[in-house]
Amino acid sequence: MCGIVGYIGHRQASPLLVEGLSKLEYRGYDSAGVAIIDNDKIQIEKCKGRLLNLEEKLEEKPINGVVGIGHTRWATHGEPSDINSHPHFNKDKTISVVHNGIIENYLYLKEWLTSLGYNFLTETDTEVIAHLVDYYYKGDIVKAVSQAVEKLEGSYALGVVSSNEPDKLVSIRKDSPLIVGIGEGENFIASDIPAILAQTRKVYLLEDKELVVLTRDNVEIMTLEGMKVEKEVFHVTWDAEAAEKGGYEHFMIKEIHEQPKAIKDTMTSRIIPDSDEIKLDDIKLTSDDIKNIDKIFIVACGTAYHAGIVGKYVIEKLARIPVEVDIASEFRYRDPIINERTLMIVVSQSGETADTLAALREAKKSGARVIAVTNVVGSSAAREADDIFYTWAGPEIAVASTKAYTTQLISMYIIGLYLARLNGNMSVEEYRTIRDEMIQLPEKVEKLLEEKEELQKFADRNHMHKDMFYLGRGLDNAVALEGALKLKEISYIHAEAYAAGELKHGPIALIDDGIPVIALATQGELFEKMVSNIKEVVTRGAKVIAFALEGNTDIEKVAEQVVYLPKTISLLTPILSVVPLQLLSYYVAVTRGCDVDKPRNLAKSVTVE
Repeated sequence: MCGIVGYIGHRQASPLLVEGLSKLEYRGYDSAGVAIIDNDKIQIEKCKGRLLNLEEKLEEKPINGVVGIGHTRWATHGEPSDINSHPHFNKDKTISVVHNGIIENYLYLKEWLTSLGYNFLTETDTEVIAHLVDYYYKGDIVKAVSQAVEKLEGSYALGVVSSNEPDKLVSIRKDSPLIVGIGEGENFIASDIPAILAQTRKVYLLEDKELVVLTRDNVEIMTLEGMKVEKEVFHVTWDAEAAEKGGYEHFMIKEIHEQPKAIKDTMTSRIIPDSDEIKLDDIKLTSDDIKNIDKIFIVACGTAYHAGIVGKYVIEKLARIPVEVDIASEFRYRDPIINERTLMIVVSQSGETADTLAALREAKKSGARVIAVTNVVGSSAAREADDIFYTWAGPEIAVASTKAYTTQLISMYIIGLYLARLNGNMSVEEYRTIRDEMIQLPEKVEKLLEEKEELQKFADRNHMHKDMFYLGRGLDNAVALEGALKLKEISYIHAEAYAAGELKHGPIALIDDGIPVIALATQGELFEKMVSNIKEVVTRGAKVIAFALEGNTDIEKVAEQVVYLPKTISLLTPILSVVPLQLLSYYVAVTRGCDVDKPRNLAKSVTVE
């Protein structure tokens, strides 16, 4: 959500900023802009719409200069427009600011600054920052930024330049991600590693309230009080090519096809063939620790929340520990009962999701132990949690999550197995049965990816519908929620998922002639009940595509189309059943001509509440 890139060095800043912003397009945005110091003046170009619009403007009217900041905006305050786009600036354009996050007290600050004679051109909260820095500026941009942020309430990652001090780029973060890239005779700031990966693999990961001053040859990190901060350099090991399309039409379909490898990588070293030991990286939970846990909370947003629902089912079934699953944006506002006997698992692909981080901090204040499940090494969640479980999915660029979700599921199974073995609720024989089936999952997902014909047929026949419904029972219901979300996200079709047994309690009123229904029937003990539920919607005119395990051919008697999944134990079917649902959503969206990788109004990393 929003992207920041900054550069200071010896090369022309404009193309580097635009290239960096292009690597952050996956975060979601509605406008883009740059501010570059050119002959001791700040030149600003910004516009509504895609980054391509900004590129065209810069081609028509190039801006020269070796110091600059760039931004892709996802609107929060003020509609998407040229004027509301970042960067923002003070009255005489000697100071320019880019900002990710939300300033919660901006109205108070705006009124105060207005009373001092400052005029505002935009509806944004960010313009307040530019004028606030101007108010405190007395010849020292570092001091002015330090004083200004002391007045801010909310979240921010800032990049600030001043034409009065053209040899500096100042940056600071609080509750919004920011990194520093270290080069030779040049340095960078960015919201995320892909923005600068083509330029450097050496980065500093900034903590909250750390201020950094970049010059061409130096990076100085300090506290707001001016105390120097020593940091270790983080070396990025993954390849820049991993974030490229590699011949696929879209990042999403590439990432769907990367799932067998992502699943295998996430299991490797944790679930080992012919070994009864589960390794949870550096997580040090003892059997006594488990005995002292009364309850587990799984807290997440969106797709990660759906992984958490599966996690609840798995952990309760295997380890017999009560689990609550909470939407992060609701969690801390309901005054949850948390104490030192609570274990919280937070799940976030980016590790920067604002609501999830807020829940994490709330839990730690109350004495809970927190495990972070995240895909990003060095992210805020990874740094602030007591324990870290990395999902080795690699970079995920498409806004709609696919391989991050399946690796989050794998993490839930591994944690569930670990807890069950630790507290003695699972025998070695039971563990071996599940372990051996898990090890076969990458191969079975590979097989599923080869069977696309039925899904493409469904997309051709049904892409014009305005509504679709997903049904399932047990674990199938959790996967149905994720399937419906995927369809909504990228095809803009209204889709809802229901527990199939709930149909007769209201939702069946929505079933009409010809309406598409996606039915999951992979749970052996619930198969016959699910067949009955499918009959209920077929009787009322629905067209059903059903998903079942190989061998359950009775499903053909009630469904118009059937997609069979490779056989596995019922507990593990979510790993398999979600893959055809991802493909189904993809083909429907492509058939409808939608922007699959960058769906409207959405952002990859939601860094504001």
